[in-house]
Amino acid sequence: MSYYEKNGGVAVWSFRESILFTAILLLSGLVLELLGGGNGVSLPSWPLNAIWLSGIVSGIVIAGIWGRQHWFIAWLGGIPLGLSLIFALAFLSFFGGVLPQEQGVGSEWVLRFRFNQVFSSWPFALVVLFFMINLGLSLVWKLVPFRRSNLQFILFHAGFWIALTCGLFGASDLQRVIIPLYEGEASSRGYHAGTKRTVDLPFSLHLNDFEMEEYAPQLGLYDPSRDRLEAESSNAVLQVDKGVKASWPELQVEVETYFPHALKDPQGKPVPSDTLAGTPYAFIRGTFKGNPFSGWVSTGSPHEEPVFIVLDRKLLVLIPGSAKKYRSEVMIRDERDNPRQVLLEVNRPVSINGWKLYQMGYDVEAGRWSKLSLVEGVRDPWLPAVYTGFFMILIGNVLFFWKGMKKTRVL
Repeated sequence: MSYYEKNGGVAVWSFRESILFTAILLLSGLVLELLGGGNGVSLPSWPLNAIWLSGIVSGIVIAGIWGRQHWFIAWLGGIPLGLSLIFALAFLSFFGGVLPQEQGVGSEWVLRFRFNQVFSSWPFALVVLFFMINLGLSLVWKLVPFRRSNLQFILFHAGFWIALTCGLFGASDLQRVIIPLYEGEASSRGYHAGTKRTVDLPFSLHLNDFEMEEYAPQLGLYDPSRDRLEAESSNAVLQVDKGVKASWPELQVEVETYFPHALKDPQGKPVPSDTLAGTPYAFIRGTFKGNPFSGWVSTGSPHEEPVFIVLDRKLLVLIPGSAKKYRSEVMIRDERDNPRQVLLEVNRPVSINGWKLYQMGYDVEAGRWSKLSLVEGVRDPWLPAVYTGFFMILIGNVLFFWKGMKKTRVL
């Protein structure tokens, strides 16, 4: 058995024993996964997870203050074990980064040892638990007795400990639901995408209107026999506009007129209209195999059939443009029935009663005529604690660089 001296002569295990202990931890975790059929670890939700975490914190503080001179406690909070556990976490994270982390995906051995969901497996849980103890003990020893010179260490490592533990223990309280909204209707229920389980929300959402902006449509030559679009000669994205020219083998075309929004008049001729009801129309003139032709093409809509030009066995078509921007005008009512008008957009969430609401999707087939808006609701009550940890890490890094610049007399 090898030893090294620490904390005024307390003899503790060194790297050889620490590496062996970490290997036993990993092996024990794999055995537990094998015996449990690869079901992993399920952490309890509030308030049991908070009670568990409080118990772990209390144990670490008591052991750190009153058991500091015990060789085993000194080893638990020592550098050799800490480094061994870090390498074990890196080893497990390698599988988490290389293998697809999806339920039921992977070979038999991957599923049995839960390498397809590494971060909720027994090996990961055991290694993280002892890493929390190791880091927690080192923090207690820096905090008691407190010295100003230890402030940078305390902020950085305490921030890391808080972010890690609150992120893991709070994962069971994270709720992510999809809320389908239809124009003119209200809903106070969402459902989990994976389990389809419904969730009653502490607020209701009423969809007043769904709006979408689209990019300009594109010209394309479609071959029905092969069910594909023919490549244009210049391989360019042919967004339609007046004067745009395009060519394919034996086919040359030019856009003579373009209406972003139009409807047919009683004579069947497209005329400009308002943006809500109108459909993109383009008047095309060109030659096919040396013969001139002309005609209208349209993307179509839920109210109109698409219009195309038949050229032998191929079709000159107008392909709808992709979504540029979409948003939902929503009326939110909380538990006290207080109304609040909001605009939900992608990457612009709105907060209500501890939930964040995101614009998620719509009826893709209906496009900008969609009467359905999909809103994502996310509730993570532990997130402020995780952010606090990150903020402490940031301050610790600032102090580290400040001390370094002071020592080198940069400042």
